[in-house]
Amino acid sequence: MSTNNLFSPFNLKTLNLKNRIVMAPMTRSFSPNGVPTDEVATYYQKRAEGEVGLILSEGTVIDRPSSSNDANVPHFYGDLALNGWKKVIDEVHAAGGKMGPQIWHMGIMDNHHSGWVPPVPFEGPSGLNRPDFRNGVAMSEKDIEDTILAFGKAAADAKRLGFDTIEIHGAHGYLIDQFFRAETNLREDIYGGKTLPERNRFAIEVIKEIRKQVGNDFAVIMRFSQFKPSDYNYKLAKNPQELEAWLTPLVDAGVDIIHASQRRFWEPEFEGSDLNFAGWAKKVTGAPTITVGSVGLSGDFFGAFAGESSQPTSLEELNRRFDRGDFDLVAVGRPLLSDPNWVAKIKAGKTDELKGFSKEALGQLVLE
Repeated sequence: MSTNNLFSPFNLKTLNLKNRIVMAPMTRSFSPNGVPTDEVATYYQKRAEGEVGLILSEGTVIDRPSSSNDANVPHFYGDLALNGWKKVIDEVHAAGGKMGPQIWHMGIMDNHHSGWVPPVPFEGPSGLNRPDFRNGVAMSEKDIEDTILAFGKAAADAKRLGFDTIEIHGAHGYLIDQFFRAETNLREDIYGGKTLPERNRFAIEVIKEIRKQVGNDFAVIMRFSQFKPSDYNYKLAKNPQELEAWLTPLVDAGVDIIHASQRRFWEPEFEGSDLNFAGWAKKVTGAPTITVGSVGLSGDFFGAFAGESSQPTSLEELNRRFDRGDFDLVAVGRPLLSDPNWVAKIKAGKTDELKGFSKEALGQLVLE
């Protein structure tokens, strides 16, 4: 099995990558009071040393009082947290890596199992996280305006600190995704609507504000998903035409790269073609895409949280799709969470040294 093409360079605006492998953003909750520690910096540095092409950070929340449901998820605002992120990016660059933070607002959430709650109620388009589950308040237009500005400020800070890109989290049922979804966006103002293109407005304004803050030459990635953690079979776009109507305006607004999240990268997105989500996103928009979903390991990330262990799997099908041009970059999650040298081992053909994954890796920052 040859993986040579995965180790070709990729260049777009501020992104100059030595290979096509991306560390997927994975929430770790090791930043007390939202401040990333020296150990968090070392965790990312070790992945850079292990030859990851692009590191995307765990989700980091923007400056809104209820943007997070977890006291140990990192902030991307405030001097203490930003100083922590400055140490992260400096250490990643010193190790020859490239990195971007994933900037995030969780929207309406379930309360965290720790019992911690934010100082004010969760906020979202209509107070709903999923149909019939209300655990917060509907945002006023002023709340929406302030949130858009907070996304822009986080992106500007990322550029100022020296990051190579940013990723907007628009997937998995969080705030931006709650605006996309008809069941959680019941608004009757300009941020609602009966069609998905109408419900795009909030995301488009976030993207435009970010582009205003970082300029035209800074690479902007956005993560999307069809599925929701509460419904793995859910599809926002039910066919290629609906996908094009959803994603093309977001690319036109300033997204450079689409990160197309799915549980298993080999599963076709629509009937009549074996193209996956990233393949279809690239086909209908023309934008570069990142594929993700159980790359290199059996099982999936959500199963890991339920205690499922995983074993290394072949990359043959991934390579077939990559060589066909379905997508441009490949995001890897659990293999890099449990082994910082996974990329270097793949490059060297040392597949016999690849590690499996167990839930114990979720409870620590693996540094070796």
